[in-house]
Amino acid sequence: MFHPIHNGTIHFVPTQTQTPNPNLNLMLHPYLTPLVTRASFRSLTMSLLHSNPNPIKTRIRGVVFDMDGTLTVPVIDFPAMYKAVLGKDQYFKIIASSPSGIDILHHIEQWSPDKQQKAYEIIADFEQQGLDRLQIMPGAADLCGFLNSRNIRGLITRNVKSAVDLFHEKFGMSFSPALSREFRPYKPDPAPLLHICSTWGVEPNEVVMIGDSLKDDVACGKRAGAVTCLLDETGRYDSPKYANVEHKPDYKVSSLAQFHSLLESNFDLTP
Repeated sequence: MFHPIHNGTIHFVPTQTQTPNPNLNLMLHPYLTPLVTRASFRSLTMSLLHSNPNPIKTRIRGVVFDMDGTLTVPVIDFPAMYKAVLGKDQYFKIIASSPSGIDILHHIEQWSPDKQQKAYEIIADFEQQGLDRLQIMPGAADLCGFLNSRNIRGLITRNVKSAVDLFHEKFGMSFSPALSREFRPYKPDPAPLLHICSTWGVEPNEVVMIGDSLKDDVACGKRAGAVTCLLDETGRYDSPKYANVEHKPDYKVSSLAQFHSLLESNFDLTP
């Protein structure tokens, strides 16, 4: 029986009606009462709770990746591109009211056809510069090799199809479906992720969406009902300005190697 004591300890004291058990090697005696502090008792309890060597893992049947800044090293200067498209004054006005980032494609859609064409030409120029310097993200090859035999993987990007084709060709990786911005509506709308889930024949909550953007990747995953993981290499999303964003990730990692470890430790990836 537990008898709480006001000095912060718990005594284990047998009641008068207890019958000694001859099979016990250690008998509790009213004059020899072991003392256990509350702190050590809590520590012991937590140790027991976490001592299961085979914890139940969440079943995951697919992983969907963002491309730029996730599978490839970020080389596009997005702030410079946004300023070139929007103008500096409009850029700073929008960024002040949208802490999670600018949805440049959404803004362009509201413009006249002539203005849209000029904006897309600017974006295409920046994207081409990025393709010329395309590099695979450290850990991507090992991660995809790990997933090859266990899972299916897809890709969703707001870049163009030619960029996706070049990525597949240059690095020898295959993602299917691989949806570019020609698929409408694009991220952060959940439609592309829901399309992939439907193609695979799985539920959204059986899929992990990983990307480096709160406003695009995490929002897309959350709206679809998927598990989400934010890749934040530099820790920029630790800034207080992101504290009140609408969609927050289920997990946050600083590298694809860390994401690899997360998949192995937290999820059942059995095909």
